[in-house]
Amino acid sequence: MANPKDLEQTKDSRTATIKHIWAYGTGMLALCVIFSDHPAPPIVVASGAAVATAVVWNSDKKSQNGLQTNQLQQIEERLANLETIAGSGDFDLQAKLKQLESSHTREANSTSHRL
Repeated sequence: MANPKDLEQTKDSRTATIKHIWAYGTGMLALCVIFSDHPAPPIVVASGAAVATAVVWNSDKKSQNGLQTNQLQQIEERLANLETIAGSGDFDLQAKLKQLESSHTREANSTSHRL
């Protein structure tokens, strides 16, 4: 359950964001009405502000801290898988390097014995 203080802070930030959206939207509407002969720009500005308001207002459905617990667990599992893959890749690489070193050493020994 969410803390009432957190919900209040969320609503305050959403309200402030919506105030900014409509403050800029109102200014853009004024500029569109003054400088535009076509009715489309004011409609687009008002629609954009309305959509932005809806998005901000509905943003409380997602957590403010970013990731949900279930998503965090999935990311941790993926990271563990990647670490396993990277670790096994290093092991394979080290085995190949040792094999190359031993074959190189054998070749060097065989050529030194020939001389």
